[in-house]
Amino acid sequence: MQGPNLNILGRRRPEVYGHTTMKQINDMVRARAEELSCELLIFQSNQEGVLVDYIHRYMGECDGVLINPGALTHYGLSLREALEAVEAPVVEVHLSNIHAREEWRRTSVISPVTLGQVVGFGPRGYVAALDLLLSYIAEQRPAGNG
Repeated sequence: MQGPNLNILGRRRPEVYGHTTMKQINDMVRARAEELSCELLIFQSNQEGVLVDYIHRYMGECDGVLINPGALTHYGLSLREALEAVEAPVVEVHLSNIHAREEWRRTSVISPVTLGQVVGFGPRGYVAALDLLLSYIAEQRPAGNG
């Protein structure tokens, strides 16, 4: 899942976020998911409520969530509550290192309900986050279940 303004990656502040588009990132993650025989749903919205509705729609049907909440990282309390309710591991990913940027970007209201964060690795961070999430899910499965 991707939050606000990530649909304009490649054009928005390329000095910070790079020149890679959201489509290119989605294609990279999709290719990695196919290599790992993982079913993947990809979704982006600029509206917090739409993201919350999407999470609610797939509650109980997904094994994990990979999300770049964009600016909602810092104030998206309803998004946080939806992610907490999903009862599946969540990995938060950011293209830039939010902890080395402006003070207001250093606080994530999302991270307390996540397994962890992958920050600062650009588009490669999404693939790394997917690998970490899938490894965690595999480790949590009882022996003989996949």
